[in-house]
This record gives sequence, structure tokens and C-alpha cells, in this order.
Amino acid sequence: MDQLIETWQIHNRINTYLLEAIEDEHLTEVLNGKGRNVGEQFAHMHNVRLMWLKEAGPELIAKVEKFEKGTTLSKELLKNHFLHSSNSIAELLKKGIQENRIKGFRPHPVGFLGYLISHESHHRGQIVLTLKYNNHPISKKAGFGLWQWGTR
Repeated sequence: MDQLIETWQIHNRINTYLLEAIEDEHLTEVLNGKGRNVGEQFAHMHNVRLMWLKEAGPELIAKVEKFEKGTTLSKELLKNHFLHSSNSIAELLKKGIQENRIKGFRPHPVGFLGYLISHESHHRGQIVLTLKYNNHPISKKAGFGLWQWGTR
């Protein structure tokens, strides 16, 4: 169980690492003039975590707030929310692994972890692409850093 929780925590640190590599003024950039902007991509990841917490572990969302549409997003606000939702998801995973079940998700808790990481990694890719499209790519160092799970 410890390795699964650690995997989730590393994944969240990778999200935070990407967020820290982005200038605040680039959070409003969009791809092709439509869709979610960079900050909204991060907010969406957080809100999906809350959706699962509400379904499968409502007792774990006391300290976690949803981002409402139109919220002015900053790196600090996003990092703070990510920290709280990540900790709550870690608790949900611990509970789910012990019970061999995440309410509302199939097939099992390890699959749930894979689902969360896949979903958020998809959005990380969208974020990196959006920044590149808008001529504000993340640095090569940051790009390589996204794959350095052993040091995050």
C-alpha cells in the first residue's frame, strides 16, 4: 500500500512542479482561442478529484474547496488547493485499498489510481501544448523534470 500512496504523491508533486514552471500571466492562455485555459486545466483536475471524493469519501472533503467557474486563478491558489485535494485522495486510496473498493469506481483501487494519473497526465500534456502553441513553452529542464519521478 505504501508504494501506491507514494506513487500518487509523486504524481501530485509532478503536477506542482509543472505549475511552478509556468509564469502566472500564462495561466490564461488557451489553445486555438477556445477551451479551458492553462489555469482552468489545473482547476479541472482539482475539481475532478473533488467529484470522486464527494462520491466515494465525502468525509474527506471538509478542507477542500471546489473552483467555481470564473474564479481568478493564481499559482499559489492552485498549489494550495492541489495540496489539500491530493492529501484527501491519498486518504481515499488508503481506505479503498484496505476495503478493496472505491465507491462508484470499477474495477478496483489500483485501477482508480491509474485512472486519476491518466486523467491528470492528459491535462498536463494539454497544458504543455497550450503553452508551446502560445510561444511560452516550458523550459527543457522543466520538460525533462516531468519525467524524473525518482527525484520528485
